Amino acid sequence: MVDSYIVELFVIGLLLLAVTLGSGWISRLPLSFALIYLFVGILLGPYGFGLIKLRQDDVFNAELLERITEFVVIVSVFSCGLKIIHPSRRRVWNITARLIGLLMPISIIGIALVGKYLLSMGWGEAILLGAILAPTDPVLASEVQLTDINDKDELRFGLTSEGGLNDALAFPFVYFGLFALKDDNWNNWFKQWVAVDLIWAIAAGLVMGFIVGKAIVWIDQKIQKRRSADALMEDFVAISAILLTYSLTEFVNGYGFLAVFIAGLVVQDSYRNPERPLAQLEFIERLERLLEVGTILLLGSILLWQPIVNYAYQSLIIVIFLFLIIRPVGAWISTIGKRPLDSQRRSLHPGTRLLFGWFGIRGVGSLYYLAYALSNGLKDELGEQIAWITYTTIVVSVVIHGISATPLMNWYERRVAKEKKAVVRETLSEVE
Repeated sequence: MVDSYIVELFVIGLLLLAVTLGSGWISRLPLSFALIYLFVGILLGPYGFGLIKLRQDDVFNAELLERITEFVVIVSVFSCGLKIIHPSRRRVWNITARLIGLLMPISIIGIALVGKYLLSMGWGEAILLGAILAPTDPVLASEVQLTDINDKDELRFGLTSEGGLNDALAFPFVYFGLFALKDDNWNNWFKQWVAVDLIWAIAAGLVMGFIVGKAIVWIDQKIQKRRSADALMEDFVAISAILLTYSLTEFVNGYGFLAVFIAGLVVQDSYRNPERPLAQLEFIERLERLLEVGTILLLGSILLWQPIVNYAYQSLIIVIFLFLIIRPVGAWISTIGKRPLDSQRRSLHPGTRLLFGWFGIRGVGSLYYLAYALSNGLKDELGEQIAWITYTTIVVSVVIHGISATPLMNWYERRVAKEKKAVVRETLSEVE
């Protein structure tokens, strides 16, 4: 009898070959790679060949999922940081400040209100659900993010920087929800939460990301002057930067996700040779794609029909409010009065604002926070409820955003190109 592990290797190898050789066709279709991985994951799960098992004797291995998704997220947020050139330009961060400072709290509060008043949750679990579902995904949203370091599009920049930051900055609210679950008397822990989980952890993440990023670039440049590293090994500097930044920040009780994103920005901005961060970005993006395959396969494999049906009504309420009301309205509010950087318009085009609202893709970040919560006090029926609402929301996001991303971004690119041509014609006519 053939070992199931060998069968898994065969199926994954076949999948990678198929999506690689077929990528030219797939990229033209209203179909994301994640949707393909999800379908294959379902086939490898209990309703298919039963090759991937995160449940043993009906016990879900939340710790394993937490560790896998944790690594995927830190690689992805570092990639987001590497994609952003000239991070010291303050004007470009205006849209990010709006998306993080306004849209993310609106999303958390909106989901919490829906959970409290429509799903009859307590405030603790409602806020926890909001924090789990608030982060947009830096892994699955690659089609709508910056394509390379020369891409200066404001929509792509906003979605990239938002995905890099809100995966870290949702953490205080996850802690808030977990504290509220354990003790509904907020006076017993609120001051500590503000001091440690809000102020200290964010500040430590910012500082450690900057210091470790700078130190690694400085050490790398000094050593390379004396003796160049093997060309095949140079890209591993990026992995070391990710792991060292994350671990050192966690040592001092800071937010490692935030630190890794900042380190990516610092690495991109600090090398004298611009080819170095570009080479690191290419390596990290390849690793990111491989990790995406594994994570979405796991998601597909843990889906069970009966729990999805049991919580379908609650999940549908969350999906409708999050994707059609909370995110779009929040994005519209957050971009009021926002002037585009490279346009004569006085405000963002309504289509751009709508795309900011639509592309709130949920994915690996939400999986990580769910797994973290399940490992740290979220359990029993409440744990099942939040887990299956989260799984269903991510699956719906993979499907609807995966189908809509290509045609909507193609429309957006045509509109941007048309506006640029119009600006050129107006400039030429004024010169004449």
